Amino acid sequence: MFETPLAIGVDFGGTSVKFGVLYRSNIIDQAPPISTQDFDGPDSLIEAILRVIADLRARHPKVEAIGVGVPGFVNFEKGIVHNLTNVAGWTNIPLKKLLADATDLPVVVENDANCMTYAEWKRGAGRGLNHLVALTLGTGIGGGVVANGKMVRGANYGAGEVGQMSIDWKGRRGAYGNIGALEDYVGNQEIAADAHQTYLDAGIDRHLAECSPAALAREALLDDKIALAIWDDIGAKLATAIMSCCWLLNPQAVIIGGGVAKAGDILFNPLTAHLYSQLSPTFKERLMILPARFGNEAGMVGAAALALEESGVVLQP
Repeated sequence: MFETPLAIGVDFGGTSVKFGVLYRSNIIDQAPPISTQDFDGPDSLIEAILRVIADLRARHPKVEAIGVGVPGFVNFEKGIVHNLTNVAGWTNIPLKKLLADATDLPVVVENDANCMTYAEWKRGAGRGLNHLVALTLGTGIGGGVVANGKMVRGANYGAGEVGQMSIDWKGRRGAYGNIGALEDYVGNQEIAADAHQTYLDAGIDRHLAECSPAALAREALLDDKIALAIWDDIGAKLATAIMSCCWLLNPQAVIIGGGVAKAGDILFNPLTAHLYSQLSPTFKERLMILPARFGNEAGMVGAAALALEESGVVLQP
């Protein structure tokens, strides 16, 4: 029998919404995910979310808070979702108020990368640290910052977007008009497209699907020289952005998760080498480059933990 505190974590993705009941960092129950594409707008989707939450609470009456992680810009204090990646119609939706009014529970709504950062800080690879930067590498690049033992959210709650930092002032123009954004070089699709061209330049016509990060990792393990060079290049690009974070924030650790990070040492070894070559001793001494503890559950874990803490529940080790 699980003691309190329990919380419901909701991981709101671009294609589906996942639900779990959490005790500390353990998911003790889950509900089937619901597809965001099955609904014609926010109202009907929120009604479906509330039905799932009600079912979970019926099974776990000791749930004390609800945390929601969303892939978009969020006013953390008010819980307003300004936009939601890949889901139409979500503009300035007061999600926190809507869920709190319907459930009579404390609710937190936060950016999904911040939820991942919070999970790693409180329960994962960054536990016990006061200064860290977290990145999640996938279709896009999400990030979060902890400084002086507090989450850094910024004036409009948009801080930590490492994926939008420039690594080339003459580079590719990003979705927001920013030039040379990291995300436009080391997102899943960008890695695959660049790798495809690299193989073509070497006289090898490799299908785009064979150039995914997972496929490139397999080839690198087989000592494919082109794949190894591609991973070195990815490491160098990531190191450029992380180097800037280190000079600005002087973190104790950089925590890296997401699908691209599953390459393990194939990514982390060149990344660390490129990064340390660009830092003075003050910034690289005792700096740790760590793989994230949590995988696809990070957003859910972080949202639930954050909801409990914001509602006044003290999380025990």
